Amino acid sequence: MDDRKVTRKTILALRDALSWECRQDKSALIRKRLWDIEEITRAKHVMIYVNFRSEVETMPLFQEFFQKKMQVSVPLTIIQPPQLIPYLVTDPDHDLRPGYCGIQEPDNSRLAPCDPRQIDVVLVPGSVFDPHGGRLGYGGGYYDRFFASAAPNAVRVALAFELQVVDSVPLMEHDMKMDYLLTEEKVRKISGAGNGALAKKATLSTESS
Repeated sequence: MDDRKVTRKTILALRDALSWECRQDKSALIRKRLWDIEEITRAKHVMIYVNFRSEVETMPLFQEFFQKKMQVSVPLTIIQPPQLIPYLVTDPDHDLRPGYCGIQEPDNSRLAPCDPRQIDVVLVPGSVFDPHGGRLGYGGGYYDRFFASAAPNAVRVALAFELQVVDSVPLMEHDMKMDYLLTEEKVRKISGAGNGALAKKATLSTESS
């Protein structure tokens, strides 16, 4: 087993070991810190993942974004060819249904895809992260492809628990770095990591707690 698989397996086991109450509390802190990121406060269209298993919980963000008149999209996973297709969601209770790996995804039988080039910020899940913007996903490379081709200008904000942060992630050439790493403890702005149009105008300090 290579270093990436070992690291991913080890960190995910730690994340899975968090109690439901602990994940709830830490997720609430992370969602609160999200508003410390200037690009979030200025965004008009945010793509968010729907949390699965022990991931940072994102469902309450729908209403927060709706209240601020933001457009919200959710990715649909296509296995062949591997890709993410974003769909606008206005009513998560009715617009989502179980999809890839049982994850709640847009109901593409009744919703229309949106233009990924219009997305300002993407909230990104993952298994392991480092303070330099490095990210290990779950092995499919879906988000890496999405950022490389469909939404190269979107600001990439990774949501994670602090226990998922290591000193250095063993990256490969195709791995896309994050612009921000947000945990329950702090906001890390990754200098020069991404190409997001909004990221270039950021004034947030490198780390704020």
